[in-house]
Amino acid sequence: MNDYPQFTWPIISELPDEGVITCSSPSNIALVKYWGKKPVQLPENTSISFTLDECKTTTSLAYKKLDKSSDDFDFELLFEGKSKPDFKPKIKTFFARVEPYLPFLKQYSFVLETSNTFPHSSGIASSASGMSALAYCLMQLERKLNPDISDAECIQKTSFLARLGSGSACRSLEGPITVWGEHKDIEGSSDVFAVAFPYKTHQNFEGYRDTILLIDKGEKQVSSTVGHNLMHNHPFALKRFEQASENITRLKEILISGDLDAFIEVVESEALTLHAMMMTSLPYFILMKPNTLSAINLVWEYRKKMNSKLCFTLDAGANVHLLYPDSEKDQVLEFITNELVAYCQNGQYICDKIGWGAKIL
Repeated sequence: MNDYPQFTWPIISELPDEGVITCSSPSNIALVKYWGKKPVQLPENTSISFTLDECKTTTSLAYKKLDKSSDDFDFELLFEGKSKPDFKPKIKTFFARVEPYLPFLKQYSFVLETSNTFPHSSGIASSASGMSALAYCLMQLERKLNPDISDAECIQKTSFLARLGSGSACRSLEGPITVWGEHKDIEGSSDVFAVAFPYKTHQNFEGYRDTILLIDKGEKQVSSTVGHNLMHNHPFALKRFEQASENITRLKEILISGDLDAFIEVVESEALTLHAMMMTSLPYFILMKPNTLSAINLVWEYRKKMNSKLCFTLDAGANVHLLYPDSEKDQVLEFITNELVAYCQNGQYICDKIGWGAKIL
C-alpha cells in the first residue's frame, strides 16, 4: 500500500541496463532526542540534530537490469570488502518498505558495497549513515529514470526513504542542523521526512566540534528498536514527549541567539533524560558504563574550572559525545589527551565537527 502518493513519480525514461552509483552520507548526533515511535517509523516527538562530517558511510550501488522482473529482491551485500549475510534481512525489510515508492527495484540485480570511516559497533549511528547513503544511491538511480526531479525533491524523498530504514537516517541528508518531526515552531517540519533547520543560526555554532569518546565498543545489550518499543507503555512517556516539544522551542531560540549556557543546559538534560527513560522502562536497562559517568563528572569539573562551553551528549549507548565551539578546540583536545583518554576503550576517540550531509562521489 502506498501511504504517501506524493513520493511516487512516473518513470519517463527507459531503464538503464547497468551502472554504478557511489554516495556518502554522515551520521548525526541528536541534541533533542527522539525515543519512541509509531508505525511505520514515525516519531513520537520532534528531534533536532547536528549533522556530522567525518563519521560517514560510503556506499556503491552497482545495478544490472534483469531480463525479467524478479519475484524477490536480488542483491548482494559487501561490508568493507567482505560478505555480510547478517546485514541482509535489514536491507530486505528496507527494500520491501520502499518498493511502493521505487517500483523498479525488482527489475534489477544489485551489488551493494559499503564501508564506514569509523569503527563498526563504536556507538556512532551507523544505521543513520548507512541507510541514508543507500537511499541517496537509490534516488540517483531514480533520477536517471525521471530527470525532471529537482534537487529539493530528491533530498526530501531521500529523507523519506531513509526514514523507512532507520528513523534517525532521515536527519543525515542535509546539514549542519536538521529537524525531524512536525512541530508548531519549526516551519516546514514533518513526521515523514527531516528538514534543514530553517532559521539563521548564530555564528557561535559555526564549525561546532564533536569529539566522540569510545567508552565501550561492544554490542549494546538492548537494541534501539527494542528501546523505542518500550516507550509504548512507559509510565513517563507522555510527559517526556511534552518535555521534548518544549525543548525544541527552547533550542530553536538558543540556536538563533547563540546562548551557549542555555545550549549546554538543554543538551545535557536531554542526554540524561534519554537514559532515564531506559532506566525506568519495563524491562529496565542501563547502557551507560562506569567510565561514562567518570567522563561526565570530569567534563563538569573542567567546565567550572576553565569557564568553558564544553558539554556532553549521549546516544543510546555508553559513548560520550563532547560538543564545544571551534574556538576551544586546542584546549579541549589537551584535556581529552591528559584526562579523558584513560576512560576510552583502547584509548580511542574520534574527532569530528558539524557537516553538510550526503554527497554524490
